[in-house]
Amino acid sequence: MNIKRTKSNDTLTVVINGRIDTATAPDFEANVKPYIDGVAHLILDFKDVNYVSSAGLRVLLSLHKIMMKQGDMKLVNVGEAVVDVFEVTGFDEILDYECC
Repeated sequence: MNIKRTKSNDTLTVVINGRIDTATAPDFEANVKPYIDGVAHLILDFKDVNYVSSAGLRVLLSLHKIMMKQGDMKLVNVGEAVVDVFEVTGFDEILDYECC
């Protein structure tokens, strides 16, 4: 998994490439969570994410809870396979995301 962060004013954009699973979720969290302090808008670009496990969902929920207190979080370019995971788990009702 590769992660690229870009900050502009109060917006942090994070581009993720690869799977977010048990092995990579800790890296995902470590490469995002410390950087959201003072951020009002968190954008997670999932264009190149093809799988999210329960460990990845836990990190997304944790980030979502933090961002609800200080601004908002949006997932963009979410592929069909990840949308399916969101729908099966009910995360489609929790997260703000745009498909493809």
